[in-house]
Amino acid sequence: MRIFIMLAILPILAMAGTAAAGEWQPVEKVEPYQVSGATGIALYESIGARGPKVGIGRAIAYTDFKLTWTRDYQQQGGGCVLASAKPKLIITYRLPQASGPLPAETKRLWDRFIAGVEAHERVHGEIIVDMVKKIEAASIGLARQADPDCNKVRAELQNRLRALSLEQRRRSREFDRVEMSNGGNVHQLVLALVNGQ
Repeated sequence: MRIFIMLAILPILAMAGTAAAGEWQPVEKVEPYQVSGATGIALYESIGARGPKVGIGRAIAYTDFKLTWTRDYQQQGGGCVLASAKPKLIITYRLPQASGPLPAETKRLWDRFIAGVEAHERVHGEIIVDMVKKIEAASIGLARQADPDCNKVRAELQNRLRALSLEQRRRSREFDRVEMSNGGNVHQLVLALVNGQ
């Protein structure tokens, strides 16, 4: 069994990791795109024409993120330890926005629809934040002996990041699958908007 943390520095890193972990907050921003129409179905058709491109089609809304890190790799006794890892996370929600005033009944339908869509996208944001917290926990204190250039630590970190990124994508896809399936929350929001319910 490999020893991932050099025993001599374990107590110091445990204290440093506890103090440093979780001191960050994500930056969240909304980038609206304009849609138009006087009825629910017209607004939904406008979403289909103007929504964010995802893959080969367009989506109602989309959550994206940019993640960068400030990492402190330290050489100690011929080995290397990742003493700290601080993320900078920017989450962007792309949501439809009615371009002008709506008739009262359409506004009621639209307000309910857009609140539900935004709530859905915020869950994607929570999944992203959870991934970043897991990356942070898997990073701080990562160490290898006989690693003067920190190459082994960096390689192990990349393996861990890959697995956590794949997990985040899987969770997001599964959430969408449930929400967008027949009878799912997003499916119900769309039906209520276009059918005027």
